[in-house]
Formats: sequence, structure tokens, C-alpha cells
Amino acid sequence: MQPKNHISAPLHFDTQTIRSAHWQSQANEHSQALFLTSSYTFQSAQDAADIFAERKPAYSYSRFANPTVNMFEQRLNQLEGGARTIAAATGMGAILSLTLALLEQGDHVICARNSFGSTLVLFTQILTKFGIHTTLVDLNDHQQWQNACQPNTKLFFLESPANPMLNIADLSALAQLAHQHNAKLIVDNCFATPYHQQPIQHGADIVVHSATKYIDGQGRILGGAIVCAYPDDGDKIYRTLRTIGTSMGAFEAWILFKSLETLPLRMARHSQTALQIATWLEQQPQIASVHYPGLPSHPQHHLAQKYLKNGYGGIITFNVKGDKTNAWTLIDNSDWISISGNLGDAKTILTHPDTTTHWRVSKKTKPSLASAPPPSASPSD
Repeated sequence: MQPKNHISAPLHFDTQTIRSAHWQSQANEHSQALFLTSSYTFQSAQDAADIFAERKPAYSYSRFANPTVNMFEQRLNQLEGGARTIAAATGMGAILSLTLALLEQGDHVICARNSFGSTLVLFTQILTKFGIHTTLVDLNDHQQWQNACQPNTKLFFLESPANPMLNIADLSALAQLAHQHNAKLIVDNCFATPYHQQPIQHGADIVVHSATKYIDGQGRILGGAIVCAYPDDGDKIYRTLRTIGTSMGAFEAWILFKSLETLPLRMARHSQTALQIATWLEQQPQIASVHYPGLPSHPQHHLAQKYLKNGYGGIITFNVKGDKTNAWTLIDNSDWISISGNLGDAKTILTHPDTTTHWRVSKKTKPSLASAPPPSASPSD
């Protein structure tokens, strides 16, 4: 396996989604090959020993590396502008792998309260058992980030746009603050994708993805990825991930690799449709508030204009007037719209974060969901 050819001219982002990391086998296939193999053969015992000892570069076992997985990693790495990307079995597997690789007992993390429910549970409940402690702060209150810094703070973790209220972070400012305290800035770029935002350009050290969402775009498989701005971080995370077994499978990597070919088309349409619906929702008397970064009414609209290019994403969060009963009534009468918690599909979905994606998060930990827990919509149709 080798790259098809060397392309010297810089490629447009849309072309990169199709042409980058284009490898061919001796069969000269046009669509990238799928390598469904758990293991590989060696020419001799000495050859096997050299490969396992990493004295000779070659594939040894697909938990360590696989050609199809490597193609996906290299394409996403180019789109995000990273130095090295490591694919993982899921988005949460990616976050767990990087924390186990970069943290140790006694370390401290600062995490935005405005985050996905499972992320908050990982940082505030699971890692605490191993002596890694987390302080939660409001994403847009920089004084809270500053006040939370300790001599043992190693990571700043945030999402932007954040789940579920779509808060937008000032990435450059938080990167500067993190680096002043010798900490790394980790950005979950799941909602934006590299089509809308490339956090490494703004100082992020590591970008994580739930590739299950928009990178797949069809709701078919699970996957995650970790994009590192620096090779040393990538090497540490790779060696941890391959040992603990949170590796991505070849079939999932092939699906995601091919899905990246349509990422610009899909995200452009998601953003166009979402802005239309968000604008319409603001005019409805039954709706208390609408949260969408593309609306001038969004509290961080100016930051969205600075960091999000080509549109503002496909997620809308809104508050229905009344209480949970009113929100559930709207959801239950949504006709053809799917009630689902997995965003990024081609189908429009509607969900109630307070009782689904964030139900395990304690009231103390949970981000403010305004006057009533809002439904979130992912419009596509």
C-alpha cells in the first residue's frame, strides 16, 4: 500500500476530502480498498521480531494499525491541519484514550460545564476514582477558567459549539490561557467538523471527534478520532490506545473514509437548512427562545462569525414555553421527524437533552438549560 501519487499543488478543502490519503494496492483499484484482516504474515521469524520491535515499519496486528484505518486517519488529519491523527472505536473512546495517555494520578483538569453528558460523567465521576480531579467552569466565563487553574492543571477541555446550548468558545483566548499555565487545550469539534472549524489553527493542541455523527453522516457506525497538533502527543496517545484496545475497526474506517468525500456538501446543506428553521422558530409564539450560532440573537454570535466558516452547523436548541410536559408534547407530535439522540444523520431528529443525552449528569454538574429543558433539533430533510 502506498499513496497513488505525489500531489505537489495545494488542494482546496473540498478536493482534499476526496483525493487526500488516496492509497492503492497492486490491483490499482479506484475506490479505496477495505482491508478486513486481524493479522499479517511475515517473511521469517527475524522479520516478525523486527516488525514487532518497531525496527522495521510494517503492519503486525490490526489493533495496532490497519491500512484502511491509516487512510482514514491521514485524510482527517489533513482536513484538520494536524501533525498526527489516531482513530478510535467511539468518540468517548477517543476522549478516554487521550486522558489515559496524558494524565496521571494527582493531575487536574478544567472542563467546560457546557459539554456532552457522557463527557461530564467521565471527568467528574469515573476519572475521579483514579485520582484525576476536574473543575467545571462556564465555557464563556474566562475568569472562572483563570481561577480554576492549579499548579497540577494539565488539560483544558471544551466543546465548541457546545452540547446542548451551542455556546461558542473564544478558542484563541482559551488556548493562550491554557499555555500560560502549561496546560493543553483539547477541543471537541464534533458539531462543527473541520468543514466549519479547524481549532488547531486557533491554538488548540488536540481536537477530538465523535466520527459517529457528521463525519459518517448516515447514522451507520460508531467511530472516534484524536487529531494532535504535535507528533509527541500523537505518539503517546497511539501507544496507549493500541494497548487498551479502543482501536477503530477496518470496516468502520472505510465507511468514514468514504463519508468524508461528501462532508462539504452535507455540512453546507445542514447549515443552510438549520438557519432557515432557526429563523422561523424565533417567530413562533409557542417558543420561548432559540439558540443557534447563526442568529444575531445568539450571545456568542460574534465569536461564531470569527471561528465558524462556511455556515454555523446543523444543530438548533430551543425552549418551548411551559415545562417538560410542553416539550414532550411537541416531540411526541412531531409527525415524520425522528425522536433520537444521535445527531448527524441525513434525517431530521428531535430530542430532549435533559432526559436523554444529559440524564446521568447531576443537577449540580449539568449546564444551565434556561427556564425549561430544551428540545434540540438536527434538521436535515
